[in-house]
Amino acid sequence: MTPRESLKAQPLRYAAATPTEASKYYETTGTTGQPTPTPRLAEDTIWNTVSVAEAWRPLLGADERVVILLPSDIVPVADLISGVCEYLDLAHIRAYPFATGISGWDRLESMWRTFRPTTVFVAPGVALQFTRLLAQRGELGDLSSSVDRLMLLGEVNTAPFRDRLGRWWNAQAYDASYGSTETGTLAAACPHGGQHLLPAATYFELATPDGVVPLHDRGEHREGRLVVTPLNAHARPLLRLDTGDEVSIGTDCPCGSAAPRITVHGRSADALRVRGAPLSVRAVEEVVYGVTDATGYLLEVDGEGGYARLLLERGVGAGRDGEPEERRRVQDRSEELLGLRWDDVVHVNSLPANTKSGASQKSWKRSNIREVEVSR
Repeated sequence: MTPRESLKAQPLRYAAATPTEASKYYETTGTTGQPTPTPRLAEDTIWNTVSVAEAWRPLLGADERVVILLPSDIVPVADLISGVCEYLDLAHIRAYPFATGISGWDRLESMWRTFRPTTVFVAPGVALQFTRLLAQRGELGDLSSSVDRLMLLGEVNTAPFRDRLGRWWNAQAYDASYGSTETGTLAAACPHGGQHLLPAATYFELATPDGVVPLHDRGEHREGRLVVTPLNAHARPLLRLDTGDEVSIGTDCPCGSAAPRITVHGRSADALRVRGAPLSVRAVEEVVYGVTDATGYLLEVDGEGGYARLLLERGVGAGRDGEPEERRRVQDRSEELLGLRWDDVVHVNSLPANTKSGASQKSWKRSNIREVEVSR
């Protein structure tokens, strides 16, 4: 295998094209260390765009109006969605609300009333922030009325989160795609809400306790770290890259696709232990968005892993009378799912914006976890 750490330590050693020879140049955001230079040739971009567009074609109608609430600078995510829309001949606009001085929240709301988007590509954190803002202004009902689907990407998200967001917007929320700047897109959503690997674009293996094994289409459920060999990485060929992402693989999606269905649990390096209990993005968010009305959360932990407090951002218009019962549900569900009781669960009016910026902009550990000192 090629360790991800080796690629990040010497990224240009793996490049077959220099940044000056590339048709496009990107960098990872450096959420787990230094940014990784990523040159791409036209072949890289075209193959990736077409494979994703064809995977999404069953989801997107001919008359879609697409808004892309994802960053355009340095990282490729908004470029990819724009390329897909151009390939499928769909009207679209980029409007990343954290692009200071260009697409602020007021400008975004004004554009929305004119364009009336039907499909929204957005990071989960950005979706939360925008939803909360519109709800505070009493505009969520009006602006959500044109929206049929929310396509979430850029961060791990969970079924309870998608269900919650879908209810708020009266729309279907999908886990739109999975991949990275280094590898390109590895999986895409299907109409039934599953997410399927793109085996025509990448050769997939799993790193398991028994070693690295190929995927087999025998219907069984398998788990491990995803190992990938992109088949169309011309500027930087990669052989058996260990992504570090813990995943589950199955073939039981009702859409009938022959491609394996994947569930991404998050990067193994992002795992956190508190009093011996392992915490992951997916597990924590199953609790937060499964049993509360919170629009965000923050974990406060000490450096030794012996203390953990959970901060929950109050939902807009939520009364405080039900908060004691909500905290009890959080503790009970956390004990059941995580094997942990929090030292405290606290409701707050708002959380820092960096818990929401999202879309390859943040890592879970850096934005949703805060280290604190605790007096013993």
